Amino acid sequence: MTWHVYKFGGSSLGGLGRLQRVADLVVAGPRPLALVVSALGDTTDWLLDAAAAAAAGDETRVLAQLTRIRALAFETARQVLPEEALGALEGAVERVLGPLTQLLQGIRLTGECTANARDVVLSAGERISAEVVAVTLQARGQPAVAVDASTFVVTDDTAGAATVDIDATRERLAPLAAGWGDTLPVVTGFIGRSRGGRVTTLGRNGSDYTATVLGQTLGAREVTVWTDVPGVMTADPQLVAEAYSVPHLSYHEALELAHFGTRMFHPRTFLPLLESGAELHIRNTVDPAAVGTRIDGAGNADPRRPTCVTSLEHVALLGVESRRSALPEPIAARVLEVLERAQVTVWMATQAAHGRSVALVVPEAEASRAHGALRQTLAPELARQEVELRPVQAPVSLLTLVAEAMGHRPNVAGRFFAALGNVGVNVRAIAQGASSRSISCVVDGADTTLAVRTVHAAFNLAGTETSVLLLGRGTVGGRLLAQLEANGPALLERHHVALRLVGMVDRHHRLWEPQGLRPGQLPPRAPASSPATVPDVLPLLDSLARLPVPILVDCTAADGMERLYREAFRRGIHVVAANKKPLALPFAQREELLQEARGHHRAYLYETTVGASLPIIETLKNLVRTGDRVERIDGSLSGTLGFLSHAVTGGTPLSHAVRTARDRGYTEPHPRDDLSGLDVARKALILARELGLHVELDDVAVEPFLPREALAEDDPEAFLRSLSHLDAAFADRISRYRAAGKVLRYLVQIVPDARDGQKVRVGPVAVDADHPATGLKGAEALVAFTTERYREYPLIVRGAGAGGDVTAAGVLADVLRLAQDVRGR
Repeated sequence: MTWHVYKFGGSSLGGLGRLQRVADLVVAGPRPLALVVSALGDTTDWLLDAAAAAAAGDETRVLAQLTRIRALAFETARQVLPEEALGALEGAVERVLGPLTQLLQGIRLTGECTANARDVVLSAGERISAEVVAVTLQARGQPAVAVDASTFVVTDDTAGAATVDIDATRERLAPLAAGWGDTLPVVTGFIGRSRGGRVTTLGRNGSDYTATVLGQTLGAREVTVWTDVPGVMTADPQLVAEAYSVPHLSYHEALELAHFGTRMFHPRTFLPLLESGAELHIRNTVDPAAVGTRIDGAGNADPRRPTCVTSLEHVALLGVESRRSALPEPIAARVLEVLERAQVTVWMATQAAHGRSVALVVPEAEASRAHGALRQTLAPELARQEVELRPVQAPVSLLTLVAEAMGHRPNVAGRFFAALGNVGVNVRAIAQGASSRSISCVVDGADTTLAVRTVHAAFNLAGTETSVLLLGRGTVGGRLLAQLEANGPALLERHHVALRLVGMVDRHHRLWEPQGLRPGQLPPRAPASSPATVPDVLPLLDSLARLPVPILVDCTAADGMERLYREAFRRGIHVVAANKKPLALPFAQREELLQEARGHHRAYLYETTVGASLPIIETLKNLVRTGDRVERIDGSLSGTLGFLSHAVTGGTPLSHAVRTARDRGYTEPHPRDDLSGLDVARKALILARELGLHVELDDVAVEPFLPREALAEDDPEAFLRSLSHLDAAFADRISRYRAAGKVLRYLVQIVPDARDGQKVRVGPVAVDADHPATGLKGAEALVAFTTERYREYPLIVRGAGAGGDVTAAGVLADVLRLAQDVRGR
């Protein structure tokens, strides 16, 4: 006969309809079965408040809390019990509340609530819960009896956190268990009794401890903890929406999680399991068919199994450092001894070689006491300036990654810290135990959410959750929305990026939804001719900054966006932009913008500002990074002007070719920006600056595609109509080129060491048949890099250089690249 033990937490018992589910699970459960129950709902908190109120002499508050406790018990039971059964329950509850009321009256009269008295007060919650559950099962036809654990659980005298004596408990339990027969015992969790006869409590998650103690003493092979969560989670679901339950853990992994702040269980819960070898299952009362989490001695052997991230918040960092190399004893040992005497909890301690310096993590509430004790004990050394006691850093958080096989695979620590560094999280202290099951670091409290989400994503626990605020819904922005709608599931499946559009701003709308907007269900775009008031974006940045991996995506051609970028960087937001104008600012302002991004550890990606989705900027960056010397850059950088050159060379009238380019989304909002050469000049300036040249836009020699006098019209439609008078002259020019065996192309030339000093030129050129740009068709773009390494055969990047689809794809590629960098892959 092998026993099974079920433990039910307070949330599983005290919610609406929960007691009925518990009864169903018990009736259908294995036999023989023993139950362990926690106090209903918030009963323990109410009892704590009642004890504090009694000590303060507040009788009204004491009675109010007792009334709440009584009401919760009967409201919970009334959901499942017939009226006649409620009478039996009332008598049982009053047998608990009567002595409790007298005890609280005594506390009120003395004005003091001792630790031992508090244990007795708190024990009432579990006693009431056991009576409620036992009566409920009896009403279902299941013989059951409420069992006070203090009748057999023997503990030491430590009030509030007693330790169980297993042998003595087993001895006392044996005759009780023999008398249960077919009656199901409903045992109070959390409480015991010292050898001297005092009621004790087992501390936080003490009912789980009771359950595993009961399992060990009954010889159970399995203990099931029923709770309101689906199991041990990969991270706190309140911080990581994509956190999920871990199917299988080892005892030691669970112990590491408990040591580093996982609230689900206490390390002592596992002591009986380690000795008995029994399994612990965490299962969901609401969804009993779910797998939950199984914890045993073997754990999960799969190297790809989930890894857990914990965050212990509201802690403080202390540091002590020796300034001499010849102190009589290592400072670390003395510091730990001082804190132990001061009864300060030390969550983490890490020391330098020979114990000459030590960093410690303690509860924030105990930091002042810890600092004072160290200052007092080390006063002589401090006076001689032999030791430095650093100021308390608080609040900080202790971030920990836990995995059984962590020490068996390379680069775990590298990925851990690289992921944090990529998002600008400053690491204050580091620790890794000899078991290599966990690695911990201290981060600023304000960085907790970002750090947990980043590490969770970096170790493939879920898709990198990415939050996008899109500016602009023109040609590029509109196509980007379509690509997000079409490719969202594939991005998650193939690239592990959960890309969420949380906001969209255009000239008429400011939409915001932190849970995500459906790109295909946005309100229709207003006609371009309708009046518009551009919404204020700044308030959205504050909201965006609180979301996972926040990215501002600029698909506008608006002026002044650099100011918005700076505000984004200061709030910890990355920027992906197709807007060239911020990069064409005066050199000093452009450098300030880039330095703002670097200073806040934010990414600023702008590949699409030159050549749509072609990897032109990244190619140039790699040439420069690897020490190659770029001697010359030649290119047709405007897909728009490339399309026009190809069209007019083929006989299409100029005015018709420009209108077609505009209709296809190749041009800027005003085609004049393309035809003036200004847009190409900006691209040339961006490349020249990436090359390291200190040039301004005025330093670029620009010859427009059209005569300058034809570019004066401000209205786009009127401008397009005015081009028809240039058709004949342009056709004649093309005929002359053709007769000479040449074709028209609009080219950029960047020569860092130009003899005439003109380093950057932009303009229309009649090129020979063997020129690389001659074969360009449609909206193709081309860049040829002539370098020391690529002198004989220049490095050429060629492809579609204009159009909403390809530019949007380039923007999306930058977003994915940023997400993968954050992930640490």
